[in-house]
Amino acid sequence: MAKVILTAALTGPIATKADNPNLPTSPEEIAAAAKGAWEAGAAIAHVHLRDAQGRPTANLDIARRTVELIRESCPILIQLSTGVGLDVAYEERMQLVETRPRMATLNVCSMTFGAGEFLNPPAGVRRLAARMRELGVKPELEVYDTGHLDMALQLLHEGLLEEPLQFSVVMGVRGGMAATPENLVAFVQRLPKGSVWQVIGIARANLPMTAIGLAMGGNARTGLEDTITLRKGELASSNGQLVERLVGVVRALDLEPATPEEAEQMLSLPPA
Repeated sequence: MAKVILTAALTGPIATKADNPNLPTSPEEIAAAAKGAWEAGAAIAHVHLRDAQGRPTANLDIARRTVELIRESCPILIQLSTGVGLDVAYEERMQLVETRPRMATLNVCSMTFGAGEFLNPPAGVRRLAARMRELGVKPELEVYDTGHLDMALQLLHEGLLEEPLQFSVVMGVRGGMAATPENLVAFVQRLPKGSVWQVIGIARANLPMTAIGLAMGGNARTGLEDTITLRKGELASSNGQLVERLVGVVRALDLEPATPEEAEQMLSLPPA
């Protein structure tokens, strides 16, 4: 039976406990959420960090503590977000790769992000890509629009990325591409041969777009970063609950969630 990689985006930079009290923010809560997501079928935990006040942070001590707790709790693969938060300086965000995670995100372009600005300056992106390659950190290329793919391919041409490339196609953010089947089909058709990709559908687009992506041969992501509700008017009780729902879609398509060990091979991760 074919395997697909499921990622749980545990926290994100936007939602707060006021939006959903089940959102994990402390290192201990994030580690517990990662374990619950792994038990439900996720192979990867996508990790944003929060400080004691619940604000997005790139603090290296918090990063190391969170990663340590997750590793103690379960074998899920850890992917640190260098996106961090809209108000965190790029130079601070870059430093997270110095903790040497197996994977980290690489956002290749600046953009309008809802009511804010998500700044990823070209020179900084190139420095970060080069440092990730030097450290052996696998980049997950987060692309929110068609021009972002062009930039990723330019980085590949410059030797800053190494194939096979790993993409997250983010759909439904105001300022990025709309979450439609037509946009997804057109985008996926342009990906380099051999690339690994997943769909990230935001808010109400989470379930339908991930289902379409799975049917097209991609992987999928869910979690409280992407949607705080299970259905309209009902808050999700945990990341694990959202992963369980996605596992149901996977099995309905006659697929099976990959284990962390299988995901390592599918993503061509460098040795631990």
